[in-house]
Amino acid sequence: MKIYDANDQELMQVREIARDGDHLVIRGKIFGAMPMAAKLKPAEARAALKMLDFKTMLFIVSLLFRK
Repeated sequence: MKIYDANDQELMQVREIARDGDHLVIRGKIFGAMPMAAKLKPAEARAALKMLDFKTMLFIVSLLFRK
């Protein structure tokens, strides 16, 4: 999976999303060169979900079926 910035340039290439105890670990490379492992804590995941409204949640689900 790749994440792009506002100018459609590759920001991060995600190689793995895995569980590590109570955390979600996202491993990949930033700017195609720097290896990185980011941890998402449960409280931060809840905070992220609070930012989503119903329309945005539906859009995220619909992304799975788009080309």
